[in-house]
Amino acid sequence: MWPLVWTAMRTYAPYVTFPVAVVVGAVGYQLEWFIRGTPSTPGEERGIAEQREDRKLEELTGRDSTQFTSLKDKLEFAPRAVLERNRPEKS
Repeated sequence: MWPLVWTAMRTYAPYVTFPVAVVVGAVGYQLEWFIRGTPSTPGEERGIAEQREDRKLEELTGRDSTQFTSLKDKLEFAPRAVLERNRPEKS
């Protein structure tokens, strides 16, 4: 008798487990919404790129854009390991 039961369960398992999974999933989904309640949507949610642009604009407004260091004043604008490898040491 048991071999017949196991054979029937193996044969008809997809037909039994799929509806059970759908019912369990639907009940869990409804239960979660019942416990959480309706979600409160914020007024405006900005993305990371927009927040970064705003932060950069705030940094620029607080600084005088006419004052900057010249490239002639900067002695090193490239990494030492690459360009000064074969140059003699500065004294």
